[in-house]
Amino acid sequence: MSFKIQTLNKIAAVGLNQLDRDNYEVATDINNPDAILVRSADMHEMNISDNTKAVARAGAGTNNIPIPELTEKGVVVFNTPGANANAVKELVMLSLLLASRPVVDANKWANALAGKGDEIPDLAEKGKSQFVGPELKGKTLGVIGLGAIGYMVANLALKFGMEVIGYDPYLSVQAALNLDHNVKIAETLDTVFAKSDYITIHVPQTNDTKGMINASAIKNMKNGVRIINIARGGLVNNADVLDAIKSGKVACMITDFAAEELLNQPNIIVMPHLGASTPEAEDNCAVMASKQLKDFLEKGNIVNSVNFPKTVTDNPIPNGGTRLCISHKNIPDTISKFTTILGEAKLNISSFINQARGDVAYNIIDVDGKVTEDIIEKLSACDTVNRVRAIYN
Repeated sequence: MSFKIQTLNKIAAVGLNQLDRDNYEVATDINNPDAILVRSADMHEMNISDNTKAVARAGAGTNNIPIPELTEKGVVVFNTPGANANAVKELVMLSLLLASRPVVDANKWANALAGKGDEIPDLAEKGKSQFVGPELKGKTLGVIGLGAIGYMVANLALKFGMEVIGYDPYLSVQAALNLDHNVKIAETLDTVFAKSDYITIHVPQTNDTKGMINASAIKNMKNGVRIINIARGGLVNNADVLDAIKSGKVACMITDFAAEELLNQPNIIVMPHLGASTPEAEDNCAVMASKQLKDFLEKGNIVNSVNFPKTVTDNPIPNGGTRLCISHKNIPDTISKFTTILGEAKLNISSFINQARGDVAYNIIDVDGKVTEDIIEKLSACDTVNRVRAIYN
């Protein structure tokens, strides 16, 4: 087996090292790649080759990838949930502190004392009173989204002496098990808004969550609330927050998403998307993305896809046989068409796995014997099929 991988961004070497050079050609300039590794590059205007079978995002968010179009073509899109969670968690905790103690403004003011010589210590003592800020201990933190990052933020905030309220209607069993029992679970977002002195957001940006922090939500919040957004820029309506800061309803916002209207505004600290900008996180994401691509290309397995169902087999490909990986629309009677075609070709099915996710279905079918190109063409001709791929042993 030999595969061509195109990289659209600089991917950490420790990740690319997962792809052995005997079987993988990895480069930025590659025509008709089998797969693409990407971090932040915008793929929406890309002309993606019909040969491309998968895209792996070395990070959690996939807004830079045209997922619906790729799904129609049977292209699996992977992400790396949790790989950068610790880095983001640490930045959130820093943001909570920055939202409380105006150290950025204090630093600017102190630097302006340059040239005052021996007067500086006295001037600093006299000026420090303008930079007073509250402690975190005893305050209430609302955590919206208790996934890989949210639950860690909630647990660590408890250690700072905060009260923590979490909200997540899709709380997973694993996250629930990891969550400290002292974290209170809210039934509604309005409960979080009404009770929280600080609010931090940890949800993906979807049609349902876009602009979720808006004038209506802010109206239900405490006076002087502090908002942290290290998740996605579109989750916050910037104009509404600016109005709320001017009125004093919102005391401060820390965001990891730069926008023209937020720059050089009082009580707003803007960072240039630093959430996963640690060498450890970049390495973790690159390793995870590369391993997922390798497992998919060599074995057909799908783990951590944002558009295809999780489908995994530990079975080896039959000796001298074929593994068929078929993606199709999740419509009744489709599978019977596959078995009929293979049966008419006198090909024995030794293993068959079918998984579905909404309108998308995926199959791993192990066949004793070589599946010829004409059989693949018959399978591909089924009107519900998006892609058929054969892996030979």
